[in-house]
Amino acid sequence: MKPLVQVAAEDASALTAALAAALDGGPAVWPVPGPAASGGAVPQAADEMAHDFRQGAPQDRAAARVAGREVDDAVALVVETSGSTDRPKRVLLSAGALEASAHATHDALGGPGQWLLALPGHYIAGAQVLVRGIVAGTEVVVVGDGGGGGFRPAAFAEASARMLPDVPHYTSLVPVQLGRVVEAAERDAFIAAALRSFDAILVGGQALGAEVAARADALGARIVRTYGSSETAGGCVYDGLPIGDTRIRFDDGSIELGGSSLADGYLDDPERTASAFVVDRGVRWYRTGDLGDFDTDTGRLRVRGRADDVMISGGVKVVLGEVERAVRRLPGCGDAVVVAVPDPEWGERAAVVVGAGTEGVEVDDEEFELGRLREATDASGLGPAARPVRLVVADPWPLLASGKPDRRALAALAAAPR
Repeated sequence: MKPLVQVAAEDASALTAALAAALDGGPAVWPVPGPAASGGAVPQAADEMAHDFRQGAPQDRAAARVAGREVDDAVALVVETSGSTDRPKRVLLSAGALEASAHATHDALGGPGQWLLALPGHYIAGAQVLVRGIVAGTEVVVVGDGGGGGFRPAAFAEASARMLPDVPHYTSLVPVQLGRVVEAAERDAFIAAALRSFDAILVGGQALGAEVAARADALGARIVRTYGSSETAGGCVYDGLPIGDTRIRFDDGSIELGGSSLADGYLDDPERTASAFVVDRGVRWYRTGDLGDFDTDTGRLRVRGRADDVMISGGVKVVLGEVERAVRRLPGCGDAVVVAVPDPEWGERAAVVVGAGTEGVEVDDEEFELGRLREATDASGLGPAARPVRLVVADPWPLLASGKPDRRALAALAAAPR
């Protein structure tokens, strides 16, 4: 066993040093937003702790510095994560899993390079940017305070200008960040040039809307759609194809992932670990909870939506993620969320929620917009049960701590009496 140390994620330099020590066998790192939480804070630098650890400092001495929290020797990183509806999970990732993911990413992108950090370090996507920089041996360039103080396209462009000239440039963004950069780049040549300067921009965390993707492509951005989670040390499927030794299989339509980048499990939660990770014929698999299949034409993974996000409408199962994907193809609906609302005749029907002030959506003419939405779902071959029957405006737009839409809050808003 070894100590688990909390490090403030906003301090990218300290977090990088702590991660480097953890990959080298030192104390495991738990990045936290804001200053390191009381009870888990460590009063000395992470690299000093790592030195003591490697020199064989007594375990009781090391543990005292971290308020008694210890993890298995293989663990290098703990990240807290939550989906759109689940309670938070604390994922245990080994040094081997983190490094396997980093090497797989570089192999998929054509080789190591320099990374720009635009995401908070307490999420796996941000932490893995730092790990990739450590593995590549290049200094990670940080946008502002590491993405924790609000993302600005101008700061993103300014940071990109500080990157080395003779190595590939990479970064990782979530769709809302890319959308902001694209919008700014369409009216600012400096930001547009910064967007084009990256050899690859990884985009994950949630589905990328077709409209934003098309606008980014028109600007010359090289977008790579990623699929994965904290439990897979970040993205392990790029543009629908597995990277590294990642394996994909399906259990009654649910996606399961295997490979070297899988997490060890969850901190202090053996039951949840046993439920999410299974071993079949000597191969370990992670149950993602997502529905999907392989596209028959391309052989690429197609994610349909969450297995727990299915409604029964008129006796027909409707995957809300598929309805959302169809709706988001419409101008102005790139960030729309689709939820189920009760219906006395059908049982459940689909409702579309947009943010206040959404351009391109006539919120005062619901019937017109519903006609447009229904045409979109029909064109996607989803059938009558999937047709939206309600358009709702959310003001303010509810978000989880991860930055993802709070679907429970949106569903409650859509179901409220009108």
